[in-house]
Amino acid sequence: MNLFNVYPLFNINPVKAQGSFLWDDKGEKYLDFYGGHAVISIGHNHPHYQTQLKEQLEKISFYSNSVENELQTELAEKLGKLSGYEDYNLFLCNSGAEANENALKLASFHNGKSKVLYFSGSFHGRTSAAVSVTDNPKIVAPVNFSERFIKSDWNNIRQLEEIFEIQGNEISSVIIEGIQGVSGIMIPTFEFLSKIKELCEKYDAALILDEVQSGYGRSGYFFAHQEFGIEPDMITTAKGMGNGFPIGGVLIHPKFQASNGLLGTTFGGNHLACAAAIAVLDVMKEEDLMTNAQKMGNYIENEIKDFPHIKSIRRKGLMIGVELDQDCAEVRKSLLYDHHIFTGNSNDKSVLRILPALNISKEETDLFVGALKTVLDKI
Repeated sequence: MNLFNVYPLFNINPVKAQGSFLWDDKGEKYLDFYGGHAVISIGHNHPHYQTQLKEQLEKISFYSNSVENELQTELAEKLGKLSGYEDYNLFLCNSGAEANENALKLASFHNGKSKVLYFSGSFHGRTSAAVSVTDNPKIVAPVNFSERFIKSDWNNIRQLEEIFEIQGNEISSVIIEGIQGVSGIMIPTFEFLSKIKELCEKYDAALILDEVQSGYGRSGYFFAHQEFGIEPDMITTAKGMGNGFPIGGVLIHPKFQASNGLLGTTFGGNHLACAAAIAVLDVMKEEDLMTNAQKMGNYIENEIKDFPHIKSIRRKGLMIGVELDQDCAEVRKSLLYDHHIFTGNSNDKSVLRILPALNISKEETDLFVGALKTVLDKI
């Protein structure tokens, strides 16, 4: 049997990782400035993370959600305290797409409505409803398409108001990323988010903040939307939540009532996943990683802002989009193959996406800065 060939692959086979570095099967060392799509939040194989997973593995790794699991309670309490959402409730699942599916479903259960508003440039996942609110026709299969899903332009308040004026009474929820990642680090305005919140309250629609990529300290705030003082009805999270261990979650406003069987998952919130997620929160708190994200994000921007071929830098914390005056593909390849540095791209072909671990150091950052200058100077 062969693998179903859906991923374009770099000819590199990582076999070991530590901190912000990877080593391939030939012994070559690489600096990780992408974290596998913002997944690596506290660095590869952090000692506390390793210890917690090993100790949990020796106790119990899995049982279903038909029994009590005190690790789920500990995770919910620590997440509530560190994020500032102590009065919310937590539903645990396995991925960002699954988190968004459950948020969309819960909103519809709550208000009995069926339409969903989403935005141009969005990416919310590849499962049924999640992909239907993702702005990429190439990955939306005919079975996923429905007129229930309404697209509005990013940061366009006037169009937003027009849609609600016509269809507001049918809209169950609005889903928006705290910062759009896949589209190239697109940041919503305060006015835009405030208007969405206002319209959701007026028309009894649920506001869902997708913080799958922009959450967990990535922006310098626990969740990116917190910079604006907006309180959503639900917040979805995954990626950095488990530092590589699959886990996702929905933070749910207390106005939503739970009932037996309303939502469910086989693997979500299993013992190993919770141990990983608890370890991440412990490290984030003890090492003050949100402050480091702001500090190192500022440092990177100040160091590279005057480099040739950079048109603009879109950034919050360590969620960074470097817009070049050309396609970034060759720059990215040169960084990887000539300088052994992983970076990311986006749907905007000119935007280089930078998503290092939140505990990245100045010394490690200087390696990236120096390599980027060398590559851009040669163009």
